[in-house]
Amino acid sequence: TGDLKRPSYSIPRGTISAVLFTYLVYNLLAFLMCATCNRILLQKDYGFLRDISIFPPLVTVGIYAATLSAAMSNLIGASRILYALARDDLFGRALALAKKTSASGNPVMAVILSWLVVQVVLFSGKLNTIASVVTTFFLLVYATVNLACLALEWASAPNFRPTFRYFTWHTCLLGIAGCCVMMFLISPVSASASLGFLLLLLLALHYLSPSSTWGYISQALIFHQVRKYLLMLDVRKDHVKFWRPQMLLMVQNPRGSARLIDFVNDLKKSGLYVLGHVELQDLDMLPSDPLQPQQDSWLSLVDKLNVKAFVSLTLAPSVRHGVRQLLFTSGLGGMRPNTLVLGFYDDEAPQDGLARHPAFTSAHEEVPLGFPPLRAPTTPKLLSAREYVGIVADALKMLRNVLLARQLESLDKAWELRRAASPPPTIHVWPVNLLRPDSARYADTCSLFLLQMACVLNMARAWRRARLRLFLCVEAGTMPHAQEEKLRQLLKDLRIQAQIQLVPWDAITRLHWQTCRGPPGGPAEEEEEEEGVVNFPTNTTQVSDEYVCAANKLVLEQSPAPAVRFLYLPRPPADTSLYPLYLHQLELLTRGLGPTVLVHGVSAVTSTQL
Repeated sequence: TGDLKRPSYSIPRGTISAVLFTYLVYNLLAFLMCATCNRILLQKDYGFLRDISIFPPLVTVGIYAATLSAAMSNLIGASRILYALARDDLFGRALALAKKTSASGNPVMAVILSWLVVQVVLFSGKLNTIASVVTTFFLLVYATVNLACLALEWASAPNFRPTFRYFTWHTCLLGIAGCCVMMFLISPVSASASLGFLLLLLLALHYLSPSSTWGYISQALIFHQVRKYLLMLDVRKDHVKFWRPQMLLMVQNPRGSARLIDFVNDLKKSGLYVLGHVELQDLDMLPSDPLQPQQDSWLSLVDKLNVKAFVSLTLAPSVRHGVRQLLFTSGLGGMRPNTLVLGFYDDEAPQDGLARHPAFTSAHEEVPLGFPPLRAPTTPKLLSAREYVGIVADALKMLRNVLLARQLESLDKAWELRRAASPPPTIHVWPVNLLRPDSARYADTCSLFLLQMACVLNMARAWRRARLRLFLCVEAGTMPHAQEEKLRQLLKDLRIQAQIQLVPWDAITRLHWQTCRGPPGGPAEEEEEEEGVVNFPTNTTQVSDEYVCAANKLVLEQSPAPAVRFLYLPRPPADTSLYPLYLHQLELLTRGLGPTVLVHGVSAVTSTQL
């Protein structure tokens, strides 16, 4: 095929013509022999044609000519195929010797290697055995060619347009079935050995072959099947029993977010995971799309970090507009992000986590990805505090759950989860709104979502050794044991294993009432939940810094120190002028707590029906 000018034209016609001509000659010869020879002669004497021929030497010449012709054509054809495999590095260095050619370009070493293989096969000593093995391999080649054509047809690739007018997937399937049946009819042992050898070649091809530029049929088949199943994934049939987190993690620079990316990968629980990035540029002012060169770097990052994530990049005049775009457009069909994850907005200097990540340090090499250096501590941020809180508010308006992750880059998951010390690492869960003690409830939508997130993390393989600790804040005279029993029954109904710890916080709430406008049970507690969204009043941030620092100290005093904490994230105030104060109080609440995730849920995610 490598020497033909038009292989697609010549091979089908040449093959069909040769098969038809040979078929006629062999059938004519068989008919003439049956008409002139008896059964005993045909069974016992392989050289009987010389005895009945008009010119006996002609038979001997024909045998030698056919043998040499077949041997030379197969030797040359096999060596060409071997040379092509070596040239394309399909099996790595295993075939490096076959690359060598003569001055005129003939694959001399490939011919010699093919001849040596033939000599080894001849040591079997029986031509009939060799014939059955060779026939089996030829049939296996024909079956795989039909399989390749069948895969291309089923993949519905637009560029697969065979010129053979009688081609259909039925002929491919018939060809595969016919070849496989004939293989086992000729020799079951040879057929089984050939299939085993084929599997070994496929394994070698999978592990030794470099990335190719001629495409993968598997990708076309996967695309075809994924499209079909995405159309079948009907969002109208969603049910809370089968809910799973589908994450959109916003990343400004992956160099400072390596551990956060890995943490969210554990938190997604087989759901959709998208890494989002906003580039602050105007396409009207640029000669081309600046995101295309970055795509490969992000995909390489996903491969290096070994996370199961997609990448979604966008251009926008501001980060807030870019996040809106990604929330609207990320995903496809029934697979769309339902949870937005953001890093926390604080004044801490970013650290280059990629430079210390095992995926990059194990090879003793610099980080090869095309990401810019991290922002210097003195460099102004691309995002203001008001805009950051606005992003949270936008996500909640769009009925997306929100997670704010603080100090996740300090989480050494390998050390926390593999240390031999007892007791095992813990995950602390605070399902009460610490900034609104007058509305402390443990069974509202947001609290249950927070509990679900902590449970999902605990279900991840890397976190199964960790233990959940659920903190129940109680006041004197409120029957704490009854509250504990009620919460324990809720955990039992939700099939969540967690240790409940009672935390007195009378002194903390006393600070709140000193700065609040009314006693417990007043209008501040009269809240309503509509469509799974808790409508907090606008005085959410009207608590003193003294109270927030006391709540922070309460959380910090619970020992031993956990691997990660989950805290209730209050809804941003309706008054946008309070956004900076809201963010300031979140910073006070989480200061010094180590790895912390603030969670606000807007949709029901738990069910007792399973």
